[in-house]
Amino acid sequence: MLLFFLVFAYLIGISQELNNVVYDEKANQDILIGYCNIEGFTSGIFNNWFQLEYDTYVVDNEVSDKINPDRLENLEITIVLGSWCSDSQREFPRFYKILEKISFSFNYLTIIGVNRLKQAPDTHVNELKIELVPTFIFSINGKEIGRIIESPELSLEKDLLKIISGQ
Repeated sequence: MLLFFLVFAYLIGISQELNNVVYDEKANQDILIGYCNIEGFTSGIFNNWFQLEYDTYVVDNEVSDKINPDRLENLEITIVLGSWCSDSQREFPRFYKILEKISFSFNYLTIIGVNRLKQAPDTHVNELKIELVPTFIFSINGKEIGRIIESPELSLEKDLLKIISGQ
């Protein structure tokens, strides 16, 4: 079922605008809404917080080196975040840097920006049952295997390793 939604999201993403910026009255600022790619965060107004956190974060190589590349082969990751949210501004750039370090295939990454109500029109975010952001959802062959919600239990690297190792 999740695989269907990911494929559906991808097809919608092709036909709709990525990195849609809207003014959110509740947040009193511009936010990213809907499907996004990394360019939405590395250019324009969101780059300030993204780049700072990305540049200063040091990946735990000892843990990330334990991630078996074979476990990444069918791994799909959906990230639901709020560009207005301090937790998202902290965890998303760090997580992205980890994904680069472990050579994750970004073809299997879906990023959805939501408003303060955790909604994003023209996306499948309602089916994901998001309560807090950021939420990192891990799936293999369309079946959810775990989540990191708001902040990691141990660390992003350790939680990622635990989830994809099935521990």
